Amino acid sequence: MLDLTTIRAELETHYDLQPSLELAESMSDIHARMERVVPLPDWAIAAPYVKAINDLKRERNAVVLAHNYMTPQIYHGISDVVGDSLALAIEATRVEADVIVQCGVHFMAETSKILNPAKTVLMPDMEAGCSLAESITAAGIAEMRAQYPGAPVVSYVNTTAEVKAASDICCTSANAAQIVAAMEGETVIMTPDKYLAQNVAKQVPQKNIVWWDGRCIVHEKFTAQDLRDFRGWHPDLKIIAHPECPPDVLAEADFAGSTAGILDWVGRERPGQAMLVTECSMAANISDAHPEVEFLGPCNMCPYMKKITLEKVLWSLHTMTGAVEVAPDIADRARVAVQRMIDLSRQLAA
Repeated sequence: MLDLTTIRAELETHYDLQPSLELAESMSDIHARMERVVPLPDWAIAAPYVKAINDLKRERNAVVLAHNYMTPQIYHGISDVVGDSLALAIEATRVEADVIVQCGVHFMAETSKILNPAKTVLMPDMEAGCSLAESITAAGIAEMRAQYPGAPVVSYVNTTAEVKAASDICCTSANAAQIVAAMEGETVIMTPDKYLAQNVAKQVPQKNIVWWDGRCIVHEKFTAQDLRDFRGWHPDLKIIAHPECPPDVLAEADFAGSTAGILDWVGRERPGQAMLVTECSMAANISDAHPEVEFLGPCNMCPYMKKITLEKVLWSLHTMTGAVEVAPDIADRARVAVQRMIDLSRQLAA
C-alpha cells in the first residue's frame, strides 16, 4: 500500500504543489474543459499537479491513457488518450512513447503491457483492481471448457492476463455481441460478467450463451425500480444504461450501450435531461462538451478507479515506480486473444 504521507513529503521537495489561483488562471484553457464540474478553487488545487505531470511527461517521453471513469482532473488535465477499454486497447498498439501511464484499473495496464512488451507501463496504484477481473481465474476457464467441450471462450477485457491467455478471444461491452455472433458453433462461453452475457444473449439469439457468475460492483447496484422512480420524478428524462447492468435495468432504459456508445448517443441525441446508469465520472467528463444536457443521478462510484489520483500519477512518473510486468509465456497467449478481438472488430467495422 502506498504511504501517502511519505509521498506527499517527498513530492513537495521537488515540485511546488501549493494551490495557486494565478497558475490556475494561466491554465484556463485546460480548466475550460471541466469548469462545469470543477470550480475554480478546486482547479487551483489541481493545477500544480497537472502542470508537474505534463512537464514530467515531456521529460520521460510518456503518454497517459485514461479511461472514461477517471476524474475530470485526470481525464481532461493530463490524458493524451481517453476512451473505453476497446479504444484504449487499440490506442495502446499505436503508442510511440517510451512510457505508458495507465489511468484506469490493473487489467488495463496489463493489456497495454501485453500489446507493448518493450515499453514501460506504469500503474499509479497497484491496488486499483476490478471486481470482474477478480471473479474469474484460468482454473475457472478450464472448468467451463470441461462443462461445454469445444465451445469457444469469449472473455471480457475486464480480466487478468492469465485469464486472457486461457481464452480464445476477448471482447468489450462495445463489441461483445458482434464477437459472439462471429464465433463458430452453437454454444459460446462468456466470462466473467453474467449480466453482459445475458444482455448479449438477447442480441444474439442464434447462439446458446453460457456464462460465469461474475458481476461489476458498480453496475449490479442499479435496479429497475431506481429507473422507474427517476422517470416518475422527471418524465422527460432519457435513461442511458451500460450493458453490465442487470437485464431488467436495461429494459427500463431508453438506450443501452458501451461507454463509447453512451458518449456517441448523448452527442447525437442531445437530450434535455439524461441519467447515465454507469460510473459517476462519465457524466462529469462529458458535461462541458454538452452544456445543453442536464445530467441527473443516481450514479455509482467505482472505488477501484478512484484509487488513481493526480498525486499518485505524479509519484509514479517522478519515481518511475509501479511498472507492470506480465510473464512472457502468458503475455504471448493473452496477446493472441486481445489481437483477435482488435482484428475482428476492425473487420466488422469495415
